[in-house]
Formats: sequence, structure tokens, C-alpha cells
Amino acid sequence: MQTKIFSTKEELNRSFTEYLKDILKDRERITMALSGGSTPKLLFDYWAKNHQHDIDWKSIFLFWGDERCVSPTDEQSNYNMTKKYLLDHVPVPERNIFRIKGENDPEAEAERYSTLLQMEVEIVNAVPSFDLIILGLGDDGHTASIFPQEIELWESNKLCVVATHPDSEQKRVSLSGKVINNAQHVAFLVTGDAKAEKVKEIIELRKNVKDIYPAAKVKPVSGNLIWFLDKEAGKLLDL
Repeated sequence: MQTKIFSTKEELNRSFTEYLKDILKDRERITMALSGGSTPKLLFDYWAKNHQHDIDWKSIFLFWGDERCVSPTDEQSNYNMTKKYLLDHVPVPERNIFRIKGENDPEAEAERYSTLLQMEVEIVNAVPSFDLIILGLGDDGHTASIFPQEIELWESNKLCVVATHPDSEQKRVSLSGKVINNAQHVAFLVTGDAKAEKVKEIIELRKNVKDIYPAAKVKPVSGNLIWFLDKEAGKLLDL
């Protein structure tokens, strides 16, 4: 595991872009699962403004780590956010975009997306293996849409699960732990001092909290786990 702390969000975005380009190097196709949230929004906006032409967008096949069960035009939709801040501005071919259809019945959509992953993502040890999964971290220690009160969903035998937000009770479709931990590269993007305490617990005290916080269960079999943090999110770490 690597941990990188940056003075500004701009520096974080720049470093993550170089990390992505390194994965893309000499590859004709990579599969990447995106995250929702404020930090990816800043990254997507950064790409749209600065990297329309020097990233090989036609080689990137986009998926999502989770999605709220709303229409693709809803303000809460992760796909909608990505479209508004990234896809409308960079030349990703339509055929490379595989969204979770939040407007569908959640259980049926989890099944459909699981089947799609088996068709479109490389299979390693009988499980789809993304080249890169981007994750965020919730204030409560959740990641993707697996929340602490449903932490058992992490261990599901399914590729995609239906989760319920603890406050709004909104249904969400999420990748399961078996898919997340089977990725070739996993990157957390975390900013803001509201996340600092959870970042410290998960990075430095993982064994103590791995049964409490879903994000502490992220441990890819590839060993390629990296945290991109701004100085606020990383301020409590003993580095």
C-alpha cells in the first residue's frame, strides 16, 4: 500500500493523472470503475479542462463502482455527474461507457450489471478484474455503496449487490468486495478534514477497524492499493 499526501487538490489531480497515464502506457484497452462524490467531480473537471487530448480516451472503458437508484438525469446520479463534468467534454466513445442503470429495478439491475461485467471485464480467478477502481471514503467509513450497517454485503458471493443508504433509505447498486479486491489497481481519492479521522483509523489501525468500516476491507489481491490524499485528509497520519 502507498499513501500520497498533496498540498492542494490540484496537485492531487495532477499526480493521479500521471498514475492513470502510467497504467495506460502501452495498453490498447483498460477498464476503469469510477466513483461519485465531490473529489472525483474535481478530478473530472480537471481532466475536462486540461487533458482532453493527451489522455487516450478511446482506450478507456468506463464503468461505475456504485450508483444511486435514480434516473440518469437526476442530480443525485453518479453517471449524470460524470457526464456533466467529464463525458460531455472529452472524446470517450459512447460504446466505451457502461453505466449502472439506476432507473431499473435494483435487484434486476444488479444482476444485469454483474452479467455485463463478466462479458466486458477481464476475468481473473473466475471474477471480473478491473484495471483500475477509483474509490471514495465516506465520513462513516463506507466505500462504494457498502455502508457500515450492511458490512456483510462486502463478503457477498455476488458481483453486484443492492445496498440501502442508512439515512435516506435510498437503494443503491454497488460492486461487492470480491470485485473491488480483485482489481489490478485500486485508488482511494480522499479530500477534506472531515475524513481525516477515518483515514487515520483505516490506514494505521486497519486490523482494529476492518470489521467496522467497509473501506478498511479494501485489500486488493494484487497488492496495488494507493491513497491519494490532500493535506487536510492526511493531517492526522504519522508519516
